[in-house]
Amino acid sequence: MKISLQNYSNSKAGTIRGRTVVFTWFCVCVFVASIIVAGAEAAWFKPFNVTYDHRALIIDGHRRMLISAGIHYPRATPEMWPDLIAKAKEGGVDVIETYVFWNGHQPVKGQYNFEGRYDLVKFAKLVASNGLYFFLRIGPYACAEWNFGGFPVWLRDIPGIEFRTNNAPFKEEMKRFVSKVVNLMREEMLFSWQGGPIILLQIENEYGNLESSYGNEGKEYVKWAASMALSLGAGVPWVMCKQPDAPYDIIDTCNAYYCDGFKPNSRNKPIFWTENWDGWYTQWGERLPHRPVEDLAFAVARFFQRGGSLQNYYMYFGGTNFGRTAGGPLQITSYDYDAPIDEYGLLNEPKWGHLKDLHAALKLCEPALVAADSPTYIKLGSKQEAHVYQENVHREGLNLSISQISNKCSAFLANIDERKAATVTFRGQTYTLPPWSVSILPDCRSAIFNTAKVGAQTSVKLVGSNLPLTSNLLLSQQSIDHNGISHISKSWMTTKEPINIWINSSFTAEGIWEHLNVTKDQSDYLWYSTRIYVSDGDILFWKENAAHPKLAIDSVRDILRVFVNGQLIGNVVGHWVKAVQTLQFQPGYNDLTLLTQTVGLQNYGAFIEKDGAGIRGTIKITGFENGHIDLSKPLWTYQVGLQGEFLKFYNEESENAGWVELTPDAIPSTFTWYKTYFDVPGGNDPVALDLESMGKGQAWVNGHHIGRYWTRVSPKTGCQVCDYRGAYDSDKCTTNCGKPTQTLYHVPRSWLKASNNFLVILEETGGNPLGISVKLHSASIVCAQVSQSYYPPMQKLLNASLLGQQEVSSNDMIPEMNLRCRDGNIISSITFASFGTPGGSCQSFSRGNCHAPSSKSIVSKACLGKRSCSIKISSDVFGGDPCQDVVKTLSVEARCITITNGSFQL
Repeated sequence: MKISLQNYSNSKAGTIRGRTVVFTWFCVCVFVASIIVAGAEAAWFKPFNVTYDHRALIIDGHRRMLISAGIHYPRATPEMWPDLIAKAKEGGVDVIETYVFWNGHQPVKGQYNFEGRYDLVKFAKLVASNGLYFFLRIGPYACAEWNFGGFPVWLRDIPGIEFRTNNAPFKEEMKRFVSKVVNLMREEMLFSWQGGPIILLQIENEYGNLESSYGNEGKEYVKWAASMALSLGAGVPWVMCKQPDAPYDIIDTCNAYYCDGFKPNSRNKPIFWTENWDGWYTQWGERLPHRPVEDLAFAVARFFQRGGSLQNYYMYFGGTNFGRTAGGPLQITSYDYDAPIDEYGLLNEPKWGHLKDLHAALKLCEPALVAADSPTYIKLGSKQEAHVYQENVHREGLNLSISQISNKCSAFLANIDERKAATVTFRGQTYTLPPWSVSILPDCRSAIFNTAKVGAQTSVKLVGSNLPLTSNLLLSQQSIDHNGISHISKSWMTTKEPINIWINSSFTAEGIWEHLNVTKDQSDYLWYSTRIYVSDGDILFWKENAAHPKLAIDSVRDILRVFVNGQLIGNVVGHWVKAVQTLQFQPGYNDLTLLTQTVGLQNYGAFIEKDGAGIRGTIKITGFENGHIDLSKPLWTYQVGLQGEFLKFYNEESENAGWVELTPDAIPSTFTWYKTYFDVPGGNDPVALDLESMGKGQAWVNGHHIGRYWTRVSPKTGCQVCDYRGAYDSDKCTTNCGKPTQTLYHVPRSWLKASNNFLVILEETGGNPLGISVKLHSASIVCAQVSQSYYPPMQKLLNASLLGQQEVSSNDMIPEMNLRCRDGNIISSITFASFGTPGGSCQSFSRGNCHAPSSKSIVSKACLGKRSCSIKISSDVFGGDPCQDVVKTLSVEARCITITNGSFQL
C-alpha cells in the first residue's frame, strides 16, 4: 500500500502541508472489500475452507490478521446477545470467541440443555448473521472463574475417575461431550466449509501449567486429546492454549497480558494470542482491577508488530455470573473484567473507542502484514525499534490478486522505555514516540495511530441514585431517606429459615462426610447436627479455670457457621483454613449445628475433583474436664440446602412459606427470607439492585436467580494513581479500596415487567432490606480531549479504503473530536468546552491561559440535540488562532439525556 501524504507526519504542531492528500488504496480496497462481501451474504457465508501456515490463518485462500472478542453466552441473556455482537462488530472485531460450559449444557448425566442462556446454536447463528467468524473453545475444561471450571459435579462421582489425565472413565465422558458439541455444530451447518461462521476450535485449556502434576500420564493425555479432537472431522483447525508440547497438527497458543514474544512449538504454526487479559477477575473482599487502555493497545500493537496474527480479548464483554455459576474460591457475581463492553452492555469508554481506532489502523496494515512472511527488524535506539512488513514476490499456495502482489509496506515504531519519550529517525523522517507506545504507519511513512494518544471519548457511568419509582404501592409504603434515595418499599414480608434439620430427607451417619459428596452442588449449604452432653462437672471445671471449650477443625472452606442451641456463635471464612471457635454450653444436652457453605467451587488447578468442600481433617472439642471430644466418630444428622430453597420461596406461587409482615424490630436478623414487589421505569437503561444495606445472601427477581451478594469490604490500602507505563499486573491499577467489593447486581431488562416485579432475598448475616433500592445505569456524561498533534480520524481512512476512494482531502486528515451518546439518547448540554490549553480531566476540566472565546458556542452548535457529533481540531473552526506557535487542545464535557416518545427525559 502506498499512501502519499505530502510530508504529513507527527510533527509538533501536527500541521499538513499541501491542500490535497492522495491515497493509493488499490491493494487495501480489493483486499478489504473482498472480506466485506464474503460476510455480506443474505444468510451467513458461502462455504469456505480454513487452513493455516507459519504466518496466519488462511481463510478461503487468503491469509488474515484477525481481531477476536471474547463473549461468554451464559453470562448474558439471549435478548442481550444481538446488541453485544453488533457492538463488537462496530468496534472492529472479526471473530467472536467463547468457551463451551459443560456443566451448563449437561447438568445431569445423560440430559442435555441447549436452551435459554445456553442456546449455543442461537448464539452462533447470531454471530454468523452479523458477518463475523466464530472461535469455539470446547475444552471442555473452561476455568473462566466458572463454577468447578465448567465440569459437571456428577462427573466426580463416576467410579475410578481422575480429571484431565490418561484416565479411561474421564476420557470416555470428555469424548462424549466434545463429540456432542461438534456434531451439533455440524448438524446446524455452522462450520466454515458448510457456510457457517466457525473457523477455529479449541481442545483442553491451559493444561501446560498443570501437566507436570500428572507425570507421564499427563503427556499421554495431551496426545490423546489432540487425536480425539482431530478424529471428529470438524474440518477446521484446532488449538491448545498454553500447551508447549501440543502435537504437530494442533496450534499451541499464548494466554497472558503480553504475548509479543511468544513463539509456537513449530515454525509451521502461526502466532495466536487466545487470551489477552484486558482486565482481571475479582474476589469478594478484594479491590477492583483496572487495566489502562494505553497499555492494552500497546500490548496488541506489539503483538502484531512482532509477527502475531490472531488476538482475542479476554474479555470483550465479561457479563454476570448469574445464579451459582461464579467459580471459586470466592469469585464475585460481577464478571465485568474491565472489558470494552461493561457488565450491563454499555460501552466502556475510552477503552472501546481507542481499541476501535487501533483495529482500524491494523486493518489498513493487513495487506502488508499478510504479504510478508516475517518483518524486517530495525533498531532505532536503546529502547526503540521498528518492524517493517514488505514484500513484492508472489508466494506459492496463496490465492492473491494482482493488486495484492504489488508493492506493500507497513511499519510499527515502538518505544519500550517506561518513562521517557523518544525522537527517532525512520526512512529519513523523524517521529516522536511517547513512552511505552507504538506508532503505526500503514504506508511505512505516515504515522496514523499511537497507542498512548487516546482521542476516544470518555463515558462516565452514572447510577440513578435519586430514581423516582413508579410503584403501585401506596406512597406511604415507599421509603425515601435524607439523601433522596428512593428505596423499593417498606411493604416487605418475611419468614425465618430454620436453624437445624427441618425435613425427613435428612439422614444420620457416623462421622463427618465431605460436603460435595452429600450436596452434589445442588445447594451452597450443608447442615451437620449432633448432640453434646455437658456435665455439671464440666461447667464447674470451666468456671474454676476461667476457660471455655473450643471447637477445633483442621481445615474448612469456604464458610463455616457454628450454632449452639439454635444461636449463631461464630463464622470462619477462607479457603482450607484452620477453624477454632469458642463455645458456650448449658448443662445437659446441647445441639451443636455446623453449616458449611460454598461460594463457588474450585475452578483452577490440578486434581480439582479431589478438592471438595466443607470440613477436612480432624474435628474435635477441646477443654472438657476429661479431655477433648473427637467429633469425627459420633453420629451426625445431615441436611442439604435451605428450607426456602426446597419450597422455592423465590417463586410467587410458592406455598407453606409462613410469610408475615416485616416489622422494624425484626431486623437485622440472620438466615431470614424477605419478599416484596417493585416497579421499574421504562426505557433501555440497564437495571441493578443496590444491596449495600444487606450482609450476605442470594437474590431472585421474578424467579430468576441474579446471584450471590456479599458486602465484604476490600482493604483500605493498595489503591494508587494509575500509570499506564510499564508492565501491567492485576495489582497495579486497583480501585475501590475500603469499600464493599460489589454492591450493585445486574437485573437484565428481559427478566423484568413494567410493574409488580417479585423480589426475594435470602439474608444470612443480618442486613436491612429497607435499604435496598433500584438503580439505573446510564452513560450520562461524555468527555473528550483531542490535540492538534493527534492523528486523523481513523474511521475515515478505513472507510475511504472500503469505498475505493483514490483521494482523501487534507480536510479529512485534520484531527477530529467525536462525541456520542448511547442509543435513545441525545446531547442536551455542553458543560465545558475550551479550545486552547485547557487543563484537568473529565469532570474536572479547567481553562488554561490560552482559550478561544467561541469554544462553547461552536461545540454547542455542532452537538446539541444530536446523538453524535464531530468537531475539527483546527483554529479555523474556532474563529482564529487563540495563541500562535502553541499546540492547541480541545476539551469538552457534555451531558446526554433520554428521548422518550420524541421528548426529552431529564
